[in-house]
Parts: sequence; structure tokens; C-alpha cells
Amino acid sequence: MQRSGKVVVVSHCLLNANAKVKPLALYPGVLCAALNSFIQNGFGLIQLPCPETSYLGINRWGMSKEQYDHPNFRQHCRNILIHTVNQIEALSVSGCEITCVIGVDGSPSCGVNLTSSGLTGGVIKTFEDIEPQIKKSGSVKGSGVFMEELKAMLQKRNISLPFKAVDEHHPENLID
Repeated sequence: MQRSGKVVVVSHCLLNANAKVKPLALYPGVLCAALNSFIQNGFGLIQLPCPETSYLGINRWGMSKEQYDHPNFRQHCRNILIHTVNQIEALSVSGCEITCVIGVDGSPSCGVNLTSSGLTGGVIKTFEDIEPQIKKSGSVKGSGVFMEELKAMLQKRNISLPFKAVDEHHPENLID
């Protein structure tokens, strides 16, 4: 049998930068620097669904955690996580080692140690209008909404996994 039995759960945009808000992608597709060591060492990858893309679409603008922290968005996150959490549980029960969940620090959804903060609001007519809002917002300690919901769902099933983060400006080092 060739299976490694090792699996890593990764945020959607680490395998598909095209899901990110258009001006925020810092890499063309896969963030190889963050994932190559796992791939080279035979790890399987579970790609989490992108809650922002599935909730607001690809042409959305950047938002903060405060803007996503709403009961409807949290319910959406739980709904789209059901199949992934079932898969994590099934793999774990079958003897696979789920090594960690890798999120993206600074994300209002997938941040692990840092999330975005700021209630700037306003009218956005073009993608160029997003940049001033980004400059007004910042990162604060804490997890994004999606990661909070994932942690809670895993905890309800008594599944304890370490959560690590990628800093997209320095993707070669995962942050505990």
C-alpha cells in the first residue's frame, strides 16, 4: 500500500488564489512555498471550501471580521463545513493522521492568529476603490469567523487538531 496516512487541511485560497478578492492575491494559483514540503513528504491535502466566495461571489470586495461576524454568515460556514468535517472524522477513524489545519493570517474568515478588523463601509464603484479601505483596516489578534466555526465543529466531535497559519508575505514559515 502506497498511502502515507498523513493529511493536512488547507484554506481554499492556498490552493486557488483565484478565489481571493481580486487585488489581494499575492501569488498566481497555489502558494507553493507554504505547501511544497507537505506535498514532497507525501501528505494528502484537504481543501476547505471558500466561505467568502460561496457566500458573496468572486466579485466581492474586501471585508473585515466585524462585517462577516453575522449569524447568517456563521450558519453558511457551518453548512459548507459539514462534508469536510465528516471527511476529517472518517479519515481520522480509519487511522490517518490529520497533522494540522492551515489558515491564512489576516483573513476575516481563515485567519488563525490574526484577522482583519475595521468597519469602514461605504460605496465601492471599482476595484481601485478597495485600496483606501484596506489601508484604513488592520490586523488584530484572533481567529477569523470560518476558523472559529471549524474549531467549534471539530470540538463537538472530540477532534483536536493544531491550527497553523500562513503569513502570505513569508509563506515558507508556518506560524503556530
